[in-house]
Amino acid sequence: MIEVDTLLTDEQAKLSQVVRDFADVVVTPAAYRYDTERRLPMEIVAQMGELGLFGLPFPRDVGGQGKDYVSLCLAVEALARVDQSIAVTLEAGVGLGIVPIYRHGTREQQEHWLPDLLAGRALAAFGLTEAQAGSDAGGTRTTARLDGDAWVLDGSKQFITNSGTPITSVVTVTAVTGESRAPGGEVRKELSSILVPAGTPGLEVGPAYDKVGWHTSDTHPLTLTGVRVPAQNLLGERGRGYANFLRALDEGRIAFAALATGAAQGCLEEALRYAKERVVFGREIGANQHVAFTIARMQARVHTARLAWLDAAQKLVHGKPFKAEASVAKLVGGEAAMANARDASQIFGGYGFLNENPVARHYRDSKVLEVGEGTTEVQLMVIARSLGLDT
Repeated sequence: MIEVDTLLTDEQAKLSQVVRDFADVVVTPAAYRYDTERRLPMEIVAQMGELGLFGLPFPRDVGGQGKDYVSLCLAVEALARVDQSIAVTLEAGVGLGIVPIYRHGTREQQEHWLPDLLAGRALAAFGLTEAQAGSDAGGTRTTARLDGDAWVLDGSKQFITNSGTPITSVVTVTAVTGESRAPGGEVRKELSSILVPAGTPGLEVGPAYDKVGWHTSDTHPLTLTGVRVPAQNLLGERGRGYANFLRALDEGRIAFAALATGAAQGCLEEALRYAKERVVFGREIGANQHVAFTIARMQARVHTARLAWLDAAQKLVHGKPFKAEASVAKLVGGEAAMANARDASQIFGGYGFLNENPVARHYRDSKVLEVGEGTTEVQLMVIARSLGLDT
């Protein structure tokens, strides 16, 4: 295997190994069972909290671990090798759940929500996507109006990760709070972000989706009907919801790319192991050039995807522009995961079609890596625009 340890600090390399060991010892033995039960194992989430994974990229003075974004991505990648659902629980819990509150919350909001979130005792969700608003967030129809000292929210959200777990404490909801006029005179929707505590009257968590993959990940639609929350639950500046969540999505794409890289790595490891064990016509199937070359291409995809997300993450950490690099990493990682899952399943033959086989679960799970956190087409659009092409 090609290693990238020279690109990591000793502390980062050690963290990666710790999470990898946790994944192998704790997550792997339970992955198939929880996949068939289609439920998020809260005891594993609790152990992730005890390891400090949810607090990794946050400073110690707010209860975090004082690490950086590279460290978070390394943890996500290590988990995704064996279970993408567990990995996305961490990725979304941090990037979409905690980061907006940490970055844009008032001191009172931070003091109220962050301690439990950073410790993994609670999870937060991010309510952005709607039936008419995903890649085009300007299509948001959920509204929030001020009524005295309260916001009243009405609308619906879909595909919201970590929104219905027993420990979900809050959902950040994007909503139209008015209209603004652009310099050219164009009237635009004013989008703001509002914190809605779990259990607030009028907030309904719909039944979990019957998904192709990510069976263990908690994903629900949300309906808001006359939901009243205090005016001080506005997260960040009014009308800045669009700009704020764009930053969160850009960062999230890097962690999503790390997740995809982990999935591709997991398929590579399983295929390599099987190619050395499976004997056909008197020799290991890995001795066949076609199988060997297929696995070599799988390694090349993993290495390329890992370098891509590491580059984007390092730029983020050092305060440099990273938007285009995040899209490149997301694009390359998603395609690597899908291709490696396909190739690994083919190498396993009939065994690759059984859900108890990790590569079969990766085959189901990996498709969403070309859709979530911005589709492949959105990433191509961002990359093209970074090159000066008007799309």
